[in-house]
Amino acid sequence: MALMSGAEIGDFSALIAEAGVDDGEPLFAVDRALIQLGLACALPSLNKAASGRAIATALELGATTQQIQEIVSLMAGLGVHSLMLTASLITNEAGMTESDGAIAFTAEEQQIWDARVGNDLFWNRMEDELPGFLRSMLKLSPVQFEAFFDFCAVPWKTRTVSARTKELLAMASDAMPSHRFMPGFRLHLANAIKLGAGRRALEDCLQLAADAPLHVGVG
Repeated sequence: MALMSGAEIGDFSALIAEAGVDDGEPLFAVDRALIQLGLACALPSLNKAASGRAIATALELGATTQQIQEIVSLMAGLGVHSLMLTASLITNEAGMTESDGAIAFTAEEQQIWDARVGNDLFWNRMEDELPGFLRSMLKLSPVQFEAFFDFCAVPWKTRTVSARTKELLAMASDAMPSHRFMPGFRLHLANAIKLGAGRRALEDCLQLAADAPLHVGVG
């Protein structure tokens, strides 16, 4: 297991404590199994044996194959963090931004932006966490920009797993010792709380993240 140090856990625990939520219920057994599966198959782990055990446990607890696939689809989207990290770096280094740091769109790019982002609260909060990411990605590649939205939407269209559980998993994956993606953690923590997650469930997820299986490679 890739355990986090006390200081590393503290970074995430402090954010949960600051949220001031009620204790609430711990994770249901099937939700715990699905989250363990997500952490086992996520790129920072990609542990075949642990994924197999988690799938077997989830099935024994009543999860459907559709739910299991939805969890895997959610975790497959973790790769978009590469886009989130680099888009603004590319446009800045390439001198594609205006003197005030803004990015000017063509009429066609603005149309795509309005259709995909518009006034959507989720994506506006993403902009707050990762300033300039979405605009940079659109400027660099409208094709990638649209594909990003389509791919990320898949596990939210099928809706066989509750939105709360998916937000908890997304939060936990961003707290994995080998990932530690704080912008995503803050965003998904807020979403999970809005969907009713209490302190016990949040801390359960944090511990599952700390105990995520090691990446041992796939033979």
